[in-house]
Amino acid sequence: MSSFRKKSASYLTDHTGYWLRMISNQVSHSFARKLESSQVTVAEWVILREMYENKGSTSPSTIADLTGLTRGAVSKLVARLLEKGLVSCKESTSDRRYQEIELTAKASSLVPKLASLADTNEKEFFSVLSAKELSLLNEILKKLATSHKLNVAPIN
Repeated sequence: MSSFRKKSASYLTDHTGYWLRMISNQVSHSFARKLESSQVTVAEWVILREMYENKGSTSPSTIADLTGLTRGAVSKLVARLLEKGLVSCKESTSDRRYQEIELTAKASSLVPKLASLADTNEKEFFSVLSAKELSLLNEILKKLATSHKLNVAPIN
């Protein structure tokens, strides 16, 4: 007989990542469903919210820097937002590669409503935690994100 013993494999539920992913998927999916009535995706919400925070016109490259998304991804999202009438775009007269984008009045009034949906979604999932527990959870997650240099907006 062989002295080799097969080591048992850990269970999925033994891993913190399993639980984080389970909760994250549900929170994101629920939020995406809430956004559907506004015809805005989670990715588009991220762009709109960043633009709303940084009032005035900006460039797709600035949005890419703020969100950690690639310029290509931001360009595709901006194109979708243009089609929906949520942003306007002006090309620079001196450099045709440079665009300035700005929220439309429609988007400026929509963002607070979408933020309210995000707040509701947050409450639905995390209201079982005390204020102290929620604060600790956020502190731990931010510490992990910082230590692993994670700075890309989670849009999927």
